[in-house]
Amino acid sequence: MARVKGGLNRNKKQKKVLKLAKGYYGASSKRYRAANQAVMRALSNSYTGRKLKKRDYRKLWITRINAAARINGLSYSRFINGLKLADIQIDRKILADMAVNDADGFAQLVSVAKEKLNA
Repeated sequence: MARVKGGLNRNKKQKKVLKLAKGYYGASSKRYRAANQAVMRALSNSYTGRKLKKRDYRKLWITRINAAARINGLSYSRFINGLKLADIQIDRKILADMAVNDADGFAQLVSVAKEKLNA
């Protein structure tokens, strides 16, 4: 029986990794071992980055809501608490958009929150 070598499969695997490493600096785009390490790290970081992006956007929304709420005389935490007491369910993304683009509508929400906090 003839000996089976893994040449074809190995070459396909290495080509795939080198294709992913295209554009990397130096040996990281030329040699398989260096390219494989760089690609594994890059894929790991891209996965982490997708999770961090969600966190960063939420932070940005909260900052914008806080700034707009303070302009209207209320802190962020008291504003959110007032909205919960008023049973208004608007997510932070929409609130941040309102704070930037619709100041009058946001001011109305703040007044509703103030009423519920004082009641």
